Amino acid sequence: MTEALAYAAEAFLGLASGLAVGSGLVAFLVVLDVIPRLAQITGSTSRGADLELAVVAGAVFWTCADLFGFSLGLPEWVLLAVGLLTGGFIGTVAAALTEVLNVFPILARRLRMELQLRWLLAAMVLGKVLGSLFEWLAFRTH
Repeated sequence: MTEALAYAAEAFLGLASGLAVGSGLVAFLVVLDVIPRLAQITGSTSRGADLELAVVAGAVFWTCADLFGFSLGLPEWVLLAVGLLTGGFIGTVAAALTEVLNVFPILARRLRMELQLRWLLAAMVLGKVLGSLFEWLAFRTH
C-alpha cells in the first residue's frame, strides 16, 4: 500500500509540475506575442494558427516521447538534419523573443555598435551554431 501511495504522489507531483511549467510557457508565449511575431518574421502571418498548433503538438508529442522512452532509431545523418531544422526553429523563436523585448538594440547601444548590429547578430548566431556543433561532435556517445 505504501509503494502504491508513493507512486500516486509521484504521479500527482509530476502532473502538477508539468501543468505549472506548461502554463508558464503558454503565458510567456501569449503575453509577449512570441508566436505572432515569429509568424511575422518568417512571412507566414496567414498561417499563424498553424504555427501555434505546431508548437503545441510538438510539445505534447515530444513530451510523450520522452516520458515513454520512444526512439525512432534513425541514422545519425537524419538526426543531424532534424537537429539543424530544430536549431533553426529555436533560433527564429529566440529572434522573435529578443525583438519583442528589444534586447539587441539595447545591447548594441550599450556596446556602441548601432551601425554594426547585423554583424553583432551574425556573430552571435555563428557562435551558437559552432558551439552546438562542437558539443555534439565532442561529447556525443557512440
